[in-house]
Amino acid sequence: MAKESKLKSVSIKNKKAGFEYHLESKFTAGLILRGTEVKSIRLGHANISDAYCIVNDGSVVIKNMHISEFMNAGQAQHNPLNDRTLLLSKQEIKKITDKLKDKGYTLIPVELFFSESGFAKIQIALAKGKKSFDKREALKTKDIKREMERFE
Repeated sequence: MAKESKLKSVSIKNKKAGFEYHLESKFTAGLILRGTEVKSIRLGHANISDAYCIVNDGSVVIKNMHISEFMNAGQAQHNPLNDRTLLLSKQEIKKITDKLKDKGYTLIPVELFFSESGFAKIQIALAKGKKSFDKREALKTKDIKREMERFE
């Protein structure tokens, strides 16, 4: 008999990403984490809204991702704002570095989740910043859609 997982699926999303940026290509990457970091993420105590990624010596690093300290860890705590390395293939890293050379592109995290096999994964996207009129247009279409759904 298969052992069923009683853990709820954790999905931490960057809600500002879709509003602030045009998301172009998305990549799913693994994370190198310590045990206390994994336990905190499973409890949903992580924040990726202020995080960004950089390419450093052929590897992608996520900076400013906050993972709260695990309260039952004792002395083996981790630094909440530690830089964490992402696990991507060489071809994906090459695509990312080529695109980041273009003006206006950045690499931002979109979603932090656990795969079916139980590994922590993060979805990152190559993004280009929106102008203020693009943001106004997005809000306008969202309001119109909400009004239409309300009257149906």
